[in-house]
Amino acid sequence: MKYHSAAFAIVMSVALVFIMGALQTAEGKPRIKKLPFGKTADGVDVSLYVLTNKRGAEISIMTYGARVVSLKMPDRDGKFADIVLGYDNLDGYLHDTAYFGAIAGRYANRIAHAKFELDGKTYTLPQNDGQNSLHGGTQGFDKRVWTAKDVSTPAAEALELTYLSKDGEEGYPGNLTARVVYTLTETDELRIDYSATTDKDTVLNITNHSYFNLAGEGNGDILGEEMEINADQFTPIDSTFIPTGKLENVAGTPFDFRKPAPIGSRIDDDNEQLKFGKGYDHNFVLNRDHKPGLVLAARVYDKKSGRELEVLTTQPGVQFYSGNFLDGSIHGKGGVAYGHRFGFCLETQHYPDSPNHANFPSAELKPGQRYHQVTVFKFSAH
Repeated sequence: MKYHSAAFAIVMSVALVFIMGALQTAEGKPRIKKLPFGKTADGVDVSLYVLTNKRGAEISIMTYGARVVSLKMPDRDGKFADIVLGYDNLDGYLHDTAYFGAIAGRYANRIAHAKFELDGKTYTLPQNDGQNSLHGGTQGFDKRVWTAKDVSTPAAEALELTYLSKDGEEGYPGNLTARVVYTLTETDELRIDYSATTDKDTVLNITNHSYFNLAGEGNGDILGEEMEINADQFTPIDSTFIPTGKLENVAGTPFDFRKPAPIGSRIDDDNEQLKFGKGYDHNFVLNRDHKPGLVLAARVYDKKSGRELEVLTTQPGVQFYSGNFLDGSIHGKGGVAYGHRFGFCLETQHYPDSPNHANFPSAELKPGQRYHQVTVFKFSAH
């Protein structure tokens, strides 16, 4: 009798452990999936992290360039599609010139003549866009391998990526520790928290350079998607894509997206700024009304799929790029040729070339300060 009681107790204990484990698995979120994604030319391992939510949305992020590799969201019928442009394997990204999904920095966008002055000293950067410096130089944040850490909570899966940019890297001063946290919420929001600290006065502007096509990547151009941008002004550029320093009103121009309009409705107008940009490749000055925190930057809607994207940010500007340099020469996922304007970017940011324009919001970061910006990409379908 004692033997049977002991055996019964053991069986019950094992069963209890199994049941508790099953309950914990059911109630708690699954861990982020980590997958190998190849090696860089120097032999450094690159990993791919897959975040999912209970609704089935999924984002894949790799450590090379802290890049968004895929982002799957449902249409109005609940069918999922990958809505960001990119490649199937690491090799594509190692040779990428379009910055697909990348974290751009130290200074996203352009710095004129690849020079800026800070504290009375002139800093010279690599010229990788004509005579200008683009997206942090020839070896910017997009070409570095970041360190990843799962920082998920019971409420959402989240991935933190960190990178130490050493003093003098690509010409920038200061040892800068940069952190980017991607969070996929249960309401189909992708939240990106950017933070950084430095040990020397420097300049900083970090953004994500994902190309979106709400109909699904590779599924034609984005000219029919309706764009709305919360901006009364934009920063006009010269023929080398550098801001003139002026703020120009959008009213009466092809840059007026205060009411939704198809991206392609005015993109070929006889307008000097459109000719300079070969379409839209301009920074918009967001209407903040002196309010801190998140404000609406842009809203995009695709009638065919019903997918809608809202972009909210703490940043002062957003770069709307209409994929003008895509020309079919890049073959992306599944070998699909990415044709002209097959994707758009909404890069939340400080204004381009801010270090050389005293009237632009300052992009300086000093020791003891903490850089912190937030952008939220909110998806829905109707």
